[in-house]
Amino acid sequence: MHYLPLTPQDEKEILSRIGVSTFEELIDQIIPKDLQYQGEIAMPAAVSENEVRKILSGLAGKNVNTDEHLSFMGAGVYDHYIPAIIDSLISRSEFYTAYTPYQAEVSQGTLQTIFEYQSVICDLTGMDVSNASMYDAGSGLAEAVHMANTIRGKSKVILADLIHPFYQRITKTYTHECGVEIVQCPAKNGVTDVSALKDLVDNETSCVCIQQPNFYGYLEQMVEIEQIVHEKEALLIVVVDPISLGIVKPPGEYKADIVVGEGQALGVPQGFGGPLLGIFASKKDFVRYMPGRIVGETTDIDGKRGFVLTLQTREQHIRREKATSNICTNEALLALSALIYLCTLGKQGIIDVGNLCLSKSHYLRDRLKELKGIRPAYEQEFFKEFLVETDKPAKEILDALLEVKVFGGVPLSMFDEKLQNQFLIAVTEKRTKEDIDRYIDVLAGVL
Repeated sequence: MHYLPLTPQDEKEILSRIGVSTFEELIDQIIPKDLQYQGEIAMPAAVSENEVRKILSGLAGKNVNTDEHLSFMGAGVYDHYIPAIIDSLISRSEFYTAYTPYQAEVSQGTLQTIFEYQSVICDLTGMDVSNASMYDAGSGLAEAVHMANTIRGKSKVILADLIHPFYQRITKTYTHECGVEIVQCPAKNGVTDVSALKDLVDNETSCVCIQQPNFYGYLEQMVEIEQIVHEKEALLIVVVDPISLGIVKPPGEYKADIVVGEGQALGVPQGFGGPLLGIFASKKDFVRYMPGRIVGETTDIDGKRGFVLTLQTREQHIRREKATSNICTNEALLALSALIYLCTLGKQGIIDVGNLCLSKSHYLRDRLKELKGIRPAYEQEFFKEFLVETDKPAKEILDALLEVKVFGGVPLSMFDEKLQNQFLIAVTEKRTKEDIDRYIDVLAGVL
């Protein structure tokens, strides 16, 4: 909000109607006194609106971003190009102030955009049904695990070690009080250890969760993994990078049961880490177990095309004992961004973006081999991201690169303090050959 219209008198009247005399008295009724901060907050003296703007602009100016810095960061959030059409359309008031879709008769536009989003996600993933979206990939994975346990009536969950650490932590938090047994499947040479997975999957397993490409960026052997999982009648849950699906086999083709993913790459700004967009799709056999909401197409009494909320599986809408999730919303504006992005690129466009990511990331990997003090950690095939090992602590190298306005990558020490000499490098279609060559030059100087 750019302007607060309440006067001191307005505030006094509001507090009076609530039944308190001061804002502090209101807070005392909400937060116990012993839990409130007791020290003095060093608030500056009141200044004019003009001075406030200068102060806030100065603080905002301390942020660094990928418009000013060359970015090779990834680990779940990527610097992909966002077509100008996206901001132009989602900024229209009918989209960013759209009525919530509960009442179909007054929210046909919102319902239609969700329906179209679901349709393109099904096309992209090769799955039968998609929901209206989740908060992010992490909450999507957690909900998928809960859904699989409900479907199979079992509680043993196998998480591949090379699923994003944050997604794993969210899943463990979600399932902490649900009697779920989580088993980690180890990795070998940068990918899931298939022989170890075969030993872990048994008749008590409800689902196996794999990321493709995995957290290190490498491609998993999904056909072989699928056979192991389904042989024991467990469900296969796959976490995908949607940008990869233009050139990497979509999960529907290797018989995945549930697919989740991070949709930030589909026209959503990095936003200093959020908000994000959770993709969620499954086989149609499991549609009544899906979390969130699903929009369907129908006709009215006059035969005119229309859209309605077809399924919602939370307790507010159906009998509590039949509810499968308490997710009650979706990232509607970001889902719209993804819809516009995919429609703008089209089928060939998503292939072209995927090929650009593939070729440019492999060019960088090959150039890195010329340097001393750094090397690719594995020789596995990858899509747009890969892991490197360094002689010096990775964070020292990345901090030095930041001094010359280069985001060099993401240190693994962010996720595990023992991994001091490794970092992830991601290369998107935005990076030019000149960008990559400059990165190699400054990296050589730092090393």
